[in-house]
Amino acid sequence: MKPLLFTLNGAAGLAEALANGLGLEPGAFETRQFPDGETYLRLLSAVAGRDVVLLCTLDHPDLRTLPLLFAAAAAKEQGARSVGLIAPYLGYMRQDKAFQPGEAVTSVSYARLLSGAIDWLITVDPHLHRHPTLDAIYTAPSFAVTAAEPIAEWLRTHVLDPVLIGPDEESAQWVGRIAELAQARFTVLRKTRRGDRDVSIAGDGLDLPPGATPVIIDDIASSARTMIEAVRLVHAAGHRPPVCVAVHPVFAGDSFERLQAERPAEIVSSNSIAHPSNAIDVSGPIAAAVGLAMTAAAAGKER
Repeated sequence: MKPLLFTLNGAAGLAEALANGLGLEPGAFETRQFPDGETYLRLLSAVAGRDVVLLCTLDHPDLRTLPLLFAAAAAKEQGARSVGLIAPYLGYMRQDKAFQPGEAVTSVSYARLLSGAIDWLITVDPHLHRHPTLDAIYTAPSFAVTAAEPIAEWLRTHVLDPVLIGPDEESAQWVGRIAELAQARFTVLRKTRRGDRDVSIAGDGLDLPPGATPVIIDDIASSARTMIEAVRLVHAAGHRPPVCVAVHPVFAGDSFERLQAERPAEIVSSNSIAHPSNAIDVSGPIAAAVGLAMTAAAAGKER
């Protein structure tokens, strides 16, 4: 039988693209909140003997994680053969060490929590900094796919003479990969972060060719402070208004409106998180990893 796909949340069209591309059967469920705020969840599709895939992007993870855990537990208790998670955006990856005495290293704690509930995990461009791979903290088979090719394809068809700008040294490797795929030039700036909403960027590297279109690319736009500062630098250097590309459009609070106020030429994002700026579809790389994930989980259970 076809695997069942339960969409707990996701960008418009992402679940449909995955279901069509992989031959998954949409699963039905019911959920609501009791008056005291607790979650009620019921799987309406029979899962016994079937592989189950949960689609749940994990922005606002404190809100989304409990329903996800309840769905995974219900599927296993009702006899699902396997339960996998597609989390296009994976939360709790930033706190990867204790910077101050007593701090919780939440990336590790969260990985333990999810690993105990699922048989495999697929995500898009996770924020890996001090953890070399997802396998360093996730015990369930984990696969990190990249939005590089979908972003490069969008650039090739929508932007004339792009020069890619990475806002900090951490972005050099993956911005360089996108530039290679898009056959475009790139440069990388230097960022100093002093707090969650306090960053500064040095303008070195903004000597762009005349007529080029600056394209600022960041993996996570949360407070959008990094993009805002980069847009201001591009304007101050006298270049064309830049195109802003975010892999994960978290855009907390009014950050999207504040970025718009800086007058970029365009703001686009992948559909890893549902947002009006979604223009880049990452269903392709996700779908390509599902078969590998299911095979790895099955092999692990046979050992």
